[in-house]
Amino acid sequence: MAPSDPAERPSAERLRLDRFGVAEYLAEVWPESTARMNAETIEILTPGRARMRIPIETGYLRPGGTVSGPTMMGLADNVAYVLVLGHLGPAALAVTTHLSIDFLRRPDGVELLADARLVKLGRSLAVMTIDLSTVATSGAEPDGAKPVAVVSTTYSLSLVSGGGGGGPGC
Repeated sequence: MAPSDPAERPSAERLRLDRFGVAEYLAEVWPESTARMNAETIEILTPGRARMRIPIETGYLRPGGTVSGPTMMGLADNVAYVLVLGHLGPAALAVTTHLSIDFLRRPDGVELLADARLVKLGRSLAVMTIDLSTVATSGAEPDGAKPVAVVSTTYSLSLVSGGGGGGPGC
């Protein structure tokens, strides 16, 4: 297919990789990431949405017992990367160009969740919003009305092979 064929272009309506495909790809190209981005931590990956969940471990806490900002920002960036990879397919060079976070309340609970939504998937940028929340019980569903932080992030797709697509020929 020619790159101009709409079926070849990345689309917000369809995935090129499911959560298992993303986890397998990351294990191949970035094995150091598998402890935090794998088929267990990637709970949901559907067109336009991804959710990840991590346990809140002692190493993620800052003095005073609250989850550190870098931990929350890291999870937000990870879920954004998972969402981009799901839509583009193997595209290791999709990179963060913007990440803004508003901390709304102190995170407490046993797990931290990041729920990402794709706002726009263009030829050169992907824009996402992410709600971070905590749950008191492992495996519980989050209370969507009370995020602990909200994130806006943008990924540049200009370094992806083919210039603004999702791999060769896009």
